[in-house]
Amino acid sequence: MRLADPLSPQYQTASLEVSPCLGEPLIEMANIVKTFKSAAGEFTALKGVNACFYPGEFVSVVGKSGSGKSTLVNMLTGIDHPTSGVVRVGETRIHQLSESRMSLWRGRNLGIVFQFFQLLPMLSLVENVVLPMDLCEMYPPAEREGRALELLRMFGLEGYAHSLPDAVSGGQQQTAAIARALANDAPIIIADEPTGNLDSRTADGVFEMFKNLVRQGKTIIMVTHDSSLASQTDRLMILSDGELIGEHVARALSSFPHKRLLWIEHHLHRQHILAGESLTAQGAFPYGLLLVASGSLEVSFDQNRNAGIAPVILRPSELLTRYDLTQMGDAISGLRAAPAGEAEVLSLSMEDFEQWMNEFPVDREKFKARARQLQEKWSQAEPQAAATEGA
Repeated sequence: MRLADPLSPQYQTASLEVSPCLGEPLIEMANIVKTFKSAAGEFTALKGVNACFYPGEFVSVVGKSGSGKSTLVNMLTGIDHPTSGVVRVGETRIHQLSESRMSLWRGRNLGIVFQFFQLLPMLSLVENVVLPMDLCEMYPPAEREGRALELLRMFGLEGYAHSLPDAVSGGQQQTAAIARALANDAPIIIADEPTGNLDSRTADGVFEMFKNLVRQGKTIIMVTHDSSLASQTDRLMILSDGELIGEHVARALSSFPHKRLLWIEHHLHRQHILAGESLTAQGAFPYGLLLVASGSLEVSFDQNRNAGIAPVILRPSELLTRYDLTQMGDAISGLRAAPAGEAEVLSLSMEDFEQWMNEFPVDREKFKARARQLQEKWSQAEPQAAATEGA
């Protein structure tokens, strides 16, 4: 049996794992669909995307070529309009703005960092940084060059302020582009593959700059193909075939192909559990895979079979599979939400999990290897340490 095609119409809906926004998001994308029409027919680049971005977050969006990343950026920046759905930034529904108001709004509220820098070649670095202030009439004219020089100094480019872009390295051009994105002190930075054309050392330096900006209160959304950098951000989102894969699936199962993650996303079931409530049915584990979305779960083991193994606490983005329990000799004696509060879990049925394992035996071996590692880890853990692991 083949895994169901995630492109089939029955799955062209908002991702199950994306919840309504909690609190007050800075940016909210609601049911965003973008369809392009051409002589060859229609192509849907984004399929009911829902996403929330909060003040002071550093969020990475990862996806393969053609997954919809650039289209997502164009929706966030107002460069393009959705076929349906709403993008709200603060109190502004940005796609209701006229083109002239949109340009002014974008210049004052967004700093955009492009993969290919997009510095004007006939202007010096300082002139490139001054330009957004001139276009949006931000800061008194007499102060603009001084502010631009201060931004370049902050990134170690004061010695190149009057150089043309072609006279400096690619890393220095990208750094100047970041300075330009900060020219109007916009609260949001959108970075589209900002390290894509840089060597690894320079890319790491740019990433550190972004982390410093987040510490200063900026919100950064970084589209990237670099999974190692993405894993270091506050949140990781994956786009696959125009659909958003939930944060917890993306983190817990990051080693699996994106199309596989999309299939998993479509087959997960969400369940809310009260504090202390059990998930086992007469002592049996009724799931193929269980993933914690919020709160925490407590897993305890039969001491007659596994003496000395303390209860294990699973926290958000941590998972448990039937192979983990089989490796422990099916000695689970309890699985419940931690007494401290409610939990939310995402589960894959035994039937769906078996379908996945049968079709992709290499994934089965991955989970079995993981189960052996967990057994060793849990068996060696001190009782108190095991119970508080991940705190």
